[in-house]
Amino acid sequence: MKKIWNNWLKESIYIFSITYTLVTILNSVLYLVQGYRDDPSGNWHELTRAGIVLIGVTAYELATKIPIKNLSIRSVVVYIPTMGLAFGFIWLNQFIEPLAKSAYRDIFINYTSLFVMVSIAAIIKNNIKQRYTKTGN
Repeated sequence: MKKIWNNWLKESIYIFSITYTLVTILNSVLYLVQGYRDDPSGNWHELTRAGIVLIGVTAYELATKIPIKNLSIRSVVVYIPTMGLAFGFIWLNQFIEPLAKSAYRDIFINYTSLFVMVSIAAIIKNNIKQRYTKTGN
C-alpha cells in the first residue's frame, strides 16, 4: 500500500488539490469582476467542479502511467474514455439540478481544449527530453 501511495496516489491528491484550488479561485475572481458576490450556481456547482477536476487528474495519471510509447496513440486511448466519463458525470448531474442547455457542449469544449493543451505540452517536453538525451548533455 505504501508503494501505491508513493507512486501515484500522493501525486494525484496533490495535483487535484492544486488544480481545484486554482480553478475555484479563478472562478471566484471572474464572478467578482462581473459584480457577483455569491456563486449563482451554489454548492452543487462546487461539487461538480471537483468531479470534473478528478476526471482530469485521472486522465493525467493514466496518460503518464499507461505503457504506450507513442504519445499520440496514448492521448487518444486516454481521451476517449475520460471524455465519456465527463459526459456521464454531466448526465448524472441532471438528476441533482437542471443542466444548462449548453452543458454538454461546454464540457466538450473545455475538457477537449485543456486535454489538447496538456497533450501538446507533454509532446514538447518529450521532444526536448529526447533531444537532450541524444546530444548527451
